[in-house]
Amino acid sequence: MKVILDTGPLAALMNRRDKWHVWASEAFGAIPPPLWTCEAVLTEAAHLTGRPAEIASKVASGVLRIGLHVAQDAERLERLLTQYAPRMDFADACVVRMSERFAACKVLTLDRRDFVVYRRNGREVIPLIAP
Repeated sequence: MKVILDTGPLAALMNRRDKWHVWASEAFGAIPPPLWTCEAVLTEAAHLTGRPAEIASKVASGVLRIGLHVAQDAERLERLLTQYAPRMDFADACVVRMSERFAACKVLTLDRRDFVVYRRNGREVIPLIAP
């Protein structure tokens, strides 16, 4: 089963002062690499942490893998963003789309409030790993 990474756990992992740091550290320790993500999540995490080189290193080492090509999925992303506006941001749309592509997956997120609302493939609940 693939684990799809949202922004929150990655940012929390990299910030010892984040209230979710311990939870994120335990979650990452329990999940064998790689974790799957997208450029939008990496960009958000780099911005939030101010540590883009460390994030790039995780991709270079294979701990994180890119599982979405925006150009190939642009139409589906647009539909998701329109359907869930204004709740959904671009990174969330990418994570939802990845969950549609990888049927046997769970999404690692801190954003339970939004991800319990989002649906993949129209009506399917997205399996989560969340505090």
